[in-house]
Amino acid sequence: MERAMTVRVTLVSAAMGSALREARFDDGGPLEPAGLRQAERAAGALPAAARAYASPSPRCAATAAALGLRAEPAPALAGCAMGRWTGLTLAEVAAAEGAAVARWLSDPAAAPHGGESLLDLFARVAGWLDALPGVVASGVVASGDGRGPVVAVVEPDVVRAAALHALGVPGPAFWRLDVPPLSVTELTGRSGRWNVRWGRPAGG
Repeated sequence: MERAMTVRVTLVSAAMGSALREARFDDGGPLEPAGLRQAERAAGALPAAARAYASPSPRCAATAAALGLRAEPAPALAGCAMGRWTGLTLAEVAAAEGAAVARWLSDPAAAPHGGESLLDLFARVAGWLDALPGVVASGVVASGDGRGPVVAVVEPDVVRAAALHALGVPGPAFWRLDVPPLSVTELTGRSGRWNVRWGRPAGG
């Protein structure tokens, strides 16, 4: 017997770290103490999940642990690779490479820093979502194939990429989505389509 299946994915953005506070391209820095405490207070508030994943960065791993999740690192959910801009603030890069920054902000296919373009990020995150059990073009899977809800602690740009894929909106909208630290975005997929519930606090 086959039936349509609903897939539920809860994306939690990492708690506050120094790179986020300083508008600096992430260089693998840890969580700030206040961010760690906030994540610990939110432990137990997330929906139950059959599987948990985390972006392979120290702050995502630490956030997942503080939330009480046994999260498997997921390379496909890594933040966008920023090449030589890694560790620099946006202001520093803009002062040194203003034209390159303008191109990066206006063209999702551009990667002037030598890392990934936003289109690369979108494709990688979309591939991960679409490969989850039950997310198939027809929306029909064997009744025993479902593995339950998924929780993933990820970088803010991964949340944006996932939301754009779910909504099917153009890449430039990436810059219009705000993702606060430790916020929850819920994706519900069925019959090859996704719905989005956006940005509630993890402890709320």
